[in-house]
Amino acid sequence: MSIKGRQFLFLSSLSSTSIAGIWNKIVKIINFFSPANAVTLNNSSSVQTNPIFRFVSVADTGTGGKDQFAVAEAMGRYFLKYPFDFVILGGDNIYEDGEIEKIEDVFEKPYKSLLEKEVKFYACLGNHDIRTENGDLELKYPGFNMAGRYYTFQYHPIQFFALDTNINADWETELKWLEKELSNSNTPWKIVFGHHPIYSSGMYGLNEDFIQTLTPLFKKYGVQLYINGHEHDYERTSSINGTTYLICGAGGKQRPVGKSEWTEYSTSDFSFAAFDVYQDHIIVRGIDVNNRVFDEGIIKLS
Repeated sequence: MSIKGRQFLFLSSLSSTSIAGIWNKIVKIINFFSPANAVTLNNSSSVQTNPIFRFVSVADTGTGGKDQFAVAEAMGRYFLKYPFDFVILGGDNIYEDGEIEKIEDVFEKPYKSLLEKEVKFYACLGNHDIRTENGDLELKYPGFNMAGRYYTFQYHPIQFFALDTNINADWETELKWLEKELSNSNTPWKIVFGHHPIYSSGMYGLNEDFIQTLTPLFKKYGVQLYINGHEHDYERTSSINGTTYLICGAGGKQRPVGKSEWTEYSTSDFSFAAFDVYQDHIIVRGIDVNNRVFDEGIIKLS
């Protein structure tokens, strides 16, 4: 509804409303336009019932610059209205070279409000992270909760699988581990995250190697979602053989992005992604630094 429409409804009700009622309407309008309540949802009915839990994801964050802080502050505002349990951090956590001495400036300060509320971050290694000691210092940093270069954890009905997608990864061992863990998983939802894209309309485009090595495993074992960064943009694909591919790499840097036949939505706006988890579907939303929901989609349980 337009602002004029709201004004008309408000004014038209004056004759039948008490002074107290008028004041309550004014307070509601002020609250509606306040920054803390700036989140607008494309489908408000989708948040009327409580999800099992919420989480968010963001990547390519570790600049320590104003744009990273803007996204982090938007995440903090979103948390106040829709509390989430943890953050998937999709790599390039410390620019430019994974120097752990920068951790306060690029992680602890930007996400201070979330860390104080005991929101966990689960990270994976990006290409910039391995430039110093192959990322080993980040692996040891408690705030990233990495149980190895690749690892898995379960939260309610979802099992998450973090990958090391870097060029120097031990791919033979890692792929065997991934297939074993996927085959042993008894959770209905399976979400994989890593730094590098598989389907992308950005600078790097399609990752043919990953299409050959990873996507058959996703299809075989019913992975519903793959989350990544590396491309400094946001892009959500349609379901490809049962898997949705989500790039959320505009957490601190941005780069132009196009559209492909698989693209449901793409933008270079600084942003993060938020997820509401239900038994049979997940609602994913793209949210910018002004807490505007610019994309909303549903991932169904396959």
